[in-house]
Amino acid sequence: MRKYLVYTFGLILLLGVFTSCDEDRNHPGYSYFPDMMNSRAYEPYSENPHFKDGHTLRLPPEGTIPREMIPYDFEKTPENRIWAGENVLNMMKMTTEDVQRGKELFGIYCINCHGEKGDGKGFLYTSGKYPYEPKSLITEVLKTTPRGEFFHVISVGYGVMGAHGAQIKQKDRWKIIEYIKVELQEK
Repeated sequence: MRKYLVYTFGLILLLGVFTSCDEDRNHPGYSYFPDMMNSRAYEPYSENPHFKDGHTLRLPPEGTIPREMIPYDFEKTPENRIWAGENVLNMMKMTTEDVQRGKELFGIYCINCHGEKGDGKGFLYTSGKYPYEPKSLITEVLKTTPRGEFFHVISVGYGVMGAHGAQIKQKDRWKIIEYIKVELQEK
């Protein structure tokens, strides 16, 4: 009887081994819990019968803006830059932590063009990949330039510098400006 059980168990095991392998390597096998494999939610680009146009992705309501991305509706003109210097003010009180965060953000967004010291000797210029020398941020003229002008230039650009308003949140722009004014220009 015991020998019969061992043979039966061995035969079942052998049968399991041979049926578990599949010639088709593209078949992932069987799913015991298909609710974990197949989502009931609609995929972003799939058809959706709940909407008239049949699309799952929806446009945001008209007039809405992304969180923390406050519109800055000024053009890249010298008049607007001067006006911003006189009228655009930072309403947040800056701390030393904000200046340090501004240093990190400067390293992310500004250092490639303006350089580590802010002297306009960034990698893109010194490597020859960019033909125009970026503005030095440590000149006497820029030391007296109001923070609002810096904000305007970062937001919409100036000269050959492109606009960074869509990339950098408004509060982070002010932190970069504070770092430039407090640390870079004081050296």
